[in-house]
Amino acid sequence: MTSSTPPPAAPPPSGPPAPPLPGRMKPLRRLTARGREETHRVATPLELFFDLCFVVAIAQAGVQLVHAVAESHAGEGILNYAMLFFAIWWAWMNFTWFASAYDNDDVLYRIVTLVQIAGVLVLAAGVSQAFEDHEFVAVWLGYAIMRCALSSQWLRVAWSTAGPERTMALRYAGGVLLCQVGWLGLLILPEGGRAWLFLVMALLEMCVPVYAEKDHPTSWHPHHIAERYGLFTIIVLGETIAAATVAVKSGIQENDALGELLPIAVGGLLIVFAAWWIYFVVPIHGHLRSNRQSFLWGYGHYFVFASAAAIGAGLEVAVEQAVGEAHLSTLAASAAVTLPTALFLLTVWALHARHFKVGLAQQSVLPVTALLVICCTFLGDLAVLAAGLVSALAVATGTTLTARLAAREARESAARVSDAVV
Repeated sequence: MTSSTPPPAAPPPSGPPAPPLPGRMKPLRRLTARGREETHRVATPLELFFDLCFVVAIAQAGVQLVHAVAESHAGEGILNYAMLFFAIWWAWMNFTWFASAYDNDDVLYRIVTLVQIAGVLVLAAGVSQAFEDHEFVAVWLGYAIMRCALSSQWLRVAWSTAGPERTMALRYAGGVLLCQVGWLGLLILPEGGRAWLFLVMALLEMCVPVYAEKDHPTSWHPHHIAERYGLFTIIVLGETIAAATVAVKSGIQENDALGELLPIAVGGLLIVFAAWWIYFVVPIHGHLRSNRQSFLWGYGHYFVFASAAAIGAGLEVAVEQAVGEAHLSTLAASAAVTLPTALFLLTVWALHARHFKVGLAQQSVLPVTALLVICCTFLGDLAVLAAGLVSALAVATGTTLTARLAAREARESAARVSDAVV
């Protein structure tokens, strides 16, 4: 074997070194803040997986809401749904905002996130017991798994940082754990006091971020946050379509009721299509410039997500009533669809649309549509179809008004350019 002279070393490249490939990154890294101005920030596969697993819990809550409303226990069912949906939504939101600021995608971060996913699956397994037997042990346990994992992430941040940022992380970790202890009241208090405990604890939970970030805000990414909320909205609307489709299919196969179910199917589809269009018609990330704006926007999405999921439950109730399997009136079944639809429209207008609409006509489209959708409740068997047509008409009206405004602004701009040339 002969030796040869090694080739000369290549000259060092100019400019900053290239970032390491993902496979060459250290498995454990400091959990430090990401930049708010970071470019090309998008949702990760782990975040999408996280969202899909959360929808399992939302689907379980929707199924139980259907059973409660169909058995004429709407008041109790809505209260239980509101409580459980808050637990699901709040855990999702805590992870989402944390990940936007501190996702370093190392091995430990991934493992802790998977533990949080396991927690939400435990919570989902206990949803039926919470609805039917008012037994919250599994729900509390699943929530404890998620929140303890989240607190460990905040402790990692505190270990990796110093100064006001470390104080902020410790406040988060302590606040999350203290609130989890407070939720033990669901296991101890009599049923009559649980609704009041929920109200108090929900307020305390929402105060934790406000208190924790009063001296040092987290570096959440506006575009990333807007995308994460949008993706979760799509997933919830997809679950709504899936639930309604299964209900219609079962009604047709078991009762041969195509004529009764076709208006519900068409109306429900129009409602969901309009809901998607209305939510995504404007880019909201430019509005999220401060913690005050982001807190109001993020908290308000409780009603967006809850109403979107409730639309699917309402469509299932309407199907069961149409085929004679629900013990409630046509008016009540119609309200199960129209009321959450109206709530969705009003909430999206308050959080999104009103910041971009110009003039009274544009600002009035969604509030007037919500009122008309409520009026559709009284149209009997055609209530859902009418609500769908009204929702579609709102999309057409809004699109037309926006196009006219754009055309007028273009004419005025051309006129100004012409005057300047002259």
